[in-house]
Amino acid sequence: MVMTEPGEQLPEEVLALIFRHLPLRDRATASRVCRAWAAAATCSAVWHDTIISYDCEREGTLLPYLSACLDHVHNLRLEFEPSREPSRRAATELLTALAGRTPGLRSLLLNCHGEKPLFDAGRDILDAVHAICRASCALRHLDLRRLPFTLDDALVLQASRGCPELRSLFLNNCTLVGSVSPDSVLELLKACPRLRALGLHLASLSGTALQVLAAPDRAPFAHLALRCACPEDVRAPPLPEEDWAAVRRRHPRLVVELELEPALPDESVTRVLQPAVPVAALRLSLSGDTVGPVRFAARHYASTLRALEVRAAASAELDAALELLAVRCTDLREVHCFCVVRPSVLHAFRAHCPRLRSYTLKLTREPHPWLPTLVA
Repeated sequence: MVMTEPGEQLPEEVLALIFRHLPLRDRATASRVCRAWAAAATCSAVWHDTIISYDCEREGTLLPYLSACLDHVHNLRLEFEPSREPSRRAATELLTALAGRTPGLRSLLLNCHGEKPLFDAGRDILDAVHAICRASCALRHLDLRRLPFTLDDALVLQASRGCPELRSLFLNNCTLVGSVSPDSVLELLKACPRLRALGLHLASLSGTALQVLAAPDRAPFAHLALRCACPEDVRAPPLPEEDWAAVRRRHPRLVVELELEPALPDESVTRVLQPAVPVAALRLSLSGDTVGPVRFAARHYASTLRALEVRAAASAELDAALELLAVRCTDLREVHCFCVVRPSVLHAFRAHCPRLRSYTLKLTREPHPWLPTLVA
């Protein structure tokens, strides 16, 4: 009896569809079974969209296998634990190899897990990201929101020079220091005319940048995410209302996300929340007054607000503000309040927000984590 190779019963396209869902170690094992499986496990369809997690893979064992496939990686999501040196080293080696082998990289998302690393950790990762920006001229999407290291002007300017095709860049990460200046953001907007989405700390945005976005010949701009969390954001001057209004007229479908953290005092909150800003998602985690911002959102963001997240102490005043918001912001899709609310709050959102998809509105204390309720 003639033995057939294990992969001969299935076409390569079907094998590739199966292999793309396997962890990397299993892909490497499959590639050693036979010639047909090796061809399928290393074809471009398996690697075009790739997730690599150094949380579950053994560091240092995969790069030799990956090196044969790097040219096929176009969209990469890389997960690692920066406080663990082996995990960070493996991620750095992979990014460095990509910079040298993959000029066709289109999208890169870095997702960090685990404990927050030491303040000076991460220079190796940032150097590798710089190398990616220098080498990957076709890069269109770069997401560094989950990178817990200080991002600076040098990185933004490198992206401006090396990645003219950028469509989205997210720098609004969780860091104690904001080191991206408005001038470098302005340079980015001029060098990347097709940029459609941008995430920043508030202090990195200027009225001049808003004027550039409002220019008549500017390509459609869809998404602006602003994080207000570090001392530089507290000291940032208010952005002119007329510049916001001009951007809104030029890009009527613009979605703005605002994230306000405890470092922001009440007087800074009143400077950030402006009626002309088309806020679609508002996340409030303030150490001071939360009732005022919720009422402000109810008055001024009724036509744009789609998602609200509130982390505050329970109070009758907050309940009343949430009920007012439910009545006025009827296009809400999500509302998540991480304190106990009275039953009338839940009733208000269910009655007045027909497009609500999920909510976290607890009537009694429950063990954490609080999971949202999905609306059928």
